Amino acid sequence: MSLEKDLLVKPLTARINVAQPQELKAYEASGGYAALRTAIKDLKPQEVQTKVKDANLRGRGGAGFPTGVKWSLIPMGPDSGAKYVVCNADEMEPGTFKDRLLMEGAPHQLVEGMIVTAYAVGACTGYIFLRGEYVVAAERLNKALAEARAAGLLGKNILGSGWDFDCFVHTGAGRYICGEETALINSLEGRRANPRAKPPFPQISGLWGRPTVVNNVESLCNIAPILVNGSEWFRNLSQGKSKDGGTKLYGVSGRAKRTGVYELPIGTSAREILEDHGGGMKDGYKLKCWLPGGASTDFLMPEHLDLAMDFDTIGRAGSRMGTGLLTVVDDKQNMVSVVRNLEEFFARESCGWCTPCRDGLPWSVKILMALERGQGRAEDIAQLERLTRYLGPGRTFCAHAPGAMEPLQSALKFFRSEFEAGVAKTPVAA
Repeated sequence: MSLEKDLLVKPLTARINVAQPQELKAYEASGGYAALRTAIKDLKPQEVQTKVKDANLRGRGGAGFPTGVKWSLIPMGPDSGAKYVVCNADEMEPGTFKDRLLMEGAPHQLVEGMIVTAYAVGACTGYIFLRGEYVVAAERLNKALAEARAAGLLGKNILGSGWDFDCFVHTGAGRYICGEETALINSLEGRRANPRAKPPFPQISGLWGRPTVVNNVESLCNIAPILVNGSEWFRNLSQGKSKDGGTKLYGVSGRAKRTGVYELPIGTSAREILEDHGGGMKDGYKLKCWLPGGASTDFLMPEHLDLAMDFDTIGRAGSRMGTGLLTVVDDKQNMVSVVRNLEEFFARESCGWCTPCRDGLPWSVKILMALERGQGRAEDIAQLERLTRYLGPGRTFCAHAPGAMEPLQSALKFFRSEFEAGVAKTPVAA
């Protein structure tokens, strides 16, 4: 199949070349920056917003909020002042590795998505907030930005339109909390990466107190294809598997035969992702349970594999699709150890801003470590259940601790006997 036809079926990955990504001339030869030229020449900013809204693109960072709706909350008009576009490329969710593929393999697609988004909301400056460990991605994005700037696609008077916009890569210092958009904004301003109270939301008061749109890498890489091919085309990419539009980067990690990232219609079943594309479990291992979208989602069971992997379906099953990258747990793993490993990560990455998160997460780790050693107390399991409520939604400043509680609460639900097995036969002194 030609690249032109591939782009109509797999718009996110058709251009991917991690070994040697397209430079500007090759990207333009394959249709790159056509969306930018179309937007500036033929469309008003609000018309670009409408096309993205009609495409039913839901944010690919984990929350699934409609992208076009988020844009529409930005104040528009000649008196709206300075506005910003920020790309959340701080990909630190355990089990998630899709955005790295896009940035290293097709950096110009992200750059074009940033510029078109900025045009749609009237932004003057953009920042790609990048995980500091992604050194190769930083090099390639900076090169793509320099090429676009030299070609008049970025900077002053873009394509003779009179509109100015420039974009920069900002590498983070390595904190998971920066994936929360307001903590990211604080870090970008040079402050401690603590979340902010909402409201006001970033669309009203974000970076330096100005209206700001924060979108995920995968979300932004969908923008140019939508403008080039149309909203209806994008909606139809789901092939009727979901009411959501587009394709989705799904992935598999753990003891599967073919771990990796696959671009498929959104709503593809978890079974197809794991068994057809991931090759199923490695020989000698059986699937015990799985996380649908990173460490901060609830475990689901083998009987859930036939569910459509979209935001609403997985939500109704009691979990979240999150980033859409499946982490499989095999039958030889003990769930207390699996959850303890996850909770250690979340406890370490807490910003320490609120008491339930700062103190509750280390407490959960201490209990799990005792159960893992077979030195738990009879009341420990009830205490873990209380912690899932005390650290749940509405009890903490941001979603970090509630996300950390999702794998714990579901493991207690499905595998309680494994936790009970960690209670010492002889009572342990407190």
